[in-house]
Amino acid sequence: MTRMPKVVIPDDCPVVLGSSSALRELSEFAEVERYDSLPGSEDGLIDRIRDAEIVINIRSSSRFSATVFESCPNLTLVSLWGTGVDHVDLEHAARRGVTVTNTPGVSAASVAEHALALMLAAARNIPAHDAMVRAGKWPRGGGVELRGKTLGVIGLGAIGRRFAELGAGIGMRVLGWTLHPKPVPGVDLVPLEQLLGESDVVSVHVRLSPETRGLISAREFARMKPTAIFVNTARGAIVDEQALLTALKEGRIAGAGLDVFTVEPLSPGHAFADLPNVVLTPHSAGVTPEALEAGLHMAVNNVKAFLNGRPEHVVVASRSQ
Repeated sequence: MTRMPKVVIPDDCPVVLGSSSALRELSEFAEVERYDSLPGSEDGLIDRIRDAEIVINIRSSSRFSATVFESCPNLTLVSLWGTGVDHVDLEHAARRGVTVTNTPGVSAASVAEHALALMLAAARNIPAHDAMVRAGKWPRGGGVELRGKTLGVIGLGAIGRRFAELGAGIGMRVLGWTLHPKPVPGVDLVPLEQLLGESDVVSVHVRLSPETRGLISAREFARMKPTAIFVNTARGAIVDEQALLTALKEGRIAGAGLDVFTVEPLSPGHAFADLPNVVLTPHSAGVTPEALEAGLHMAVNNVKAFLNGRPEHVVVASRSQ
């Protein structure tokens, strides 16, 4: 009998893979060891995956550092569920001959729709109005129409392109800026400074990388209109949160819709929670049944493709590829 490779899922918490048909698919060609709690520390992660040949990573809180790779000599593949790779030392993975794959595009529709919801909720003050109606009040007005306004999309990957389509679909003019410019139908590519100055809504859709960490700081908020709305469904560390707080408190921008934060979960009593012009969600933009299943099956299929010698969705390739 052909030996099946050992695949470890060290961090299925809250459980997503354990309740998915993707786990049954994986069990057909691999010996699976799955944990439904978080490792809790670097040492905890190492203890769980020390003997693994393949790891399917669920949560970005599990950080694959140089020490982790050095401590796991059998590791050949890390299959990430999701697109973000900021929690993986890609340089050391390559040095150790470990392939890293991800699941690009599967949550693009869900994240873009969530960004649209945050934009509309902030523009129409929906959370505040909902709270007032529940309290027996009857507020009038207080929202703005977005048709005819300008939407600035920072980052034009799969999510950014889809959000641009949604913005155009409600009648907005769409400006775009990206690190790697290429034509996008319906989007006018402009310098970042122009996008910030002309947009009524600015939405972030770039990956977190050394190039984008702190990309939006006090200088960028100073360029925005005082009536502008800022939306972030990408990564919290792309934004200087203190600068954003200051801009919101002092009325330098009108409002924000935030799904991601520098430290997650957001701590009780965080300053964002006291601001009436901010809409907050718990890093849930891509957490829909449709996106979950598509991403989990892609993560498993990435394992299968790797084992068949035809790796797909490769972020870092091993030396043998």
